[in-house]
Amino acid sequence: MSSSGDKFILDFEQPLRELEGQIEKLEAVSNKTEIKKIKEQILSLEKEIYPNLTSWERVLLARHPKRPHAIDYIDNIFTDFFELSGDRYFANDKSIITGFGYLSKRKVAVIAIEKGSKTKEKILRNFGMPRPEGYRKALRVMKLADRFKIPIITLIDTPGAYPGIGAEERGQSLAIANNLLEMFQLQTPIISLVIGEGGSGGALGIGIGDRVLMMEYSTYSVISPESCASILWADPQKANIAANSLQLGPRMAKELGVIDEIILEPTGGAHRNKEKSFISVKNALSKNLIEIDSQCQKTLTELRFKKFREMGNLTLVKK
Repeated sequence: MSSSGDKFILDFEQPLRELEGQIEKLEAVSNKTEIKKIKEQILSLEKEIYPNLTSWERVLLARHPKRPHAIDYIDNIFTDFFELSGDRYFANDKSIITGFGYLSKRKVAVIAIEKGSKTKEKILRNFGMPRPEGYRKALRVMKLADRFKIPIITLIDTPGAYPGIGAEERGQSLAIANNLLEMFQLQTPIISLVIGEGGSGGALGIGIGDRVLMMEYSTYSVISPESCASILWADPQKANIAANSLQLGPRMAKELGVIDEIILEPTGGAHRNKEKSFISVKNALSKNLIEIDSQCQKTLTELRFKKFREMGNLTLVKK
C-alpha cells in the first residue's frame, strides 16, 4: 500500500487511481472525449477488482483510514445524540462511545466502538481496543435503555479488546463475559452492525443482537489475521495467508448464520461515497428495527438465545 499526501492507496486500487489521475490531467485541458473513455475503463476495472477481492484485501479495505468510523455514523444517522460517560467504577473508556439519540423519530441507545482518525485521536480512543471500563460503561447504558424499553444499536469496529496488563488486572475477560450474559437477558430490541473490523470477544462484547448486520467490506472473526499467523507460524507477516484461510468477510458469516444481513457499500468501499453509505446504513437499521420492535419481550429474548445457540450446529450424514 502507498500513501501520497491525503491519498491512501491500497495495492489493488493502484490501477484505478492511475486512471483517475489521468482524468484530472485531461479535465485541465477539457478533453471530454478522452475523459469519457477513461471513466468507462474505470467502471469496467472496478467491476473486475472489487467482486473478486481476497479475504486479506477485504481486511485492508475494512481498515482503510478514510473509511467512515463510528463517530461519523453517529453524526450523520442519529439526531439529538447525547453522550453518557463513565462506568461508575473506574474510568471513562474513550474507545467506546455511549449515549441516546433518535433514529428517524425512534429514540435509541447507541453503543459504538471508535478507533479514531488522526494520531492524537487514535491514542485517545486506544485504536478502538476497549478496556474493561468500556464494556462496563456499555452495559450500564444498555441496562438503562432496557429499563425504559428503548431499543439498542451497537456499532462495531475493533481489532479486539485491549490485551494490556492493566486491562487484565481490572477483569477484561469477566467484563466481556458479563456483557454476553446480560445482553441475552435484556428485554428490548438490539441491533448490532459491524462497520469495519469485528475482532474476537472485543466485538462480541457488544455484539449480541436480535439482528446482526455487516457492511459489505467489513470483517468478523474470532481472531485477527496477525494474531492467527503469530500462533500458527510465529510470524505475523503471514497475516495475508491467515486471512485467506479464515475466509473473512460477510458472505461466509451469513452462510454460517453468524449474521442476518449484508449492507451493500458503494463500489470501492464506504469511503468512496460516504453520504450514500450513511443512507444505506440508516435505511437498514430502520427496517430491521421496525421488524423486531413489535415482538413481545419474552419472544424477543427467546429468539435471541435460540439464534446464537444454533450457530455452529452440524448435521452428521451417515454414508
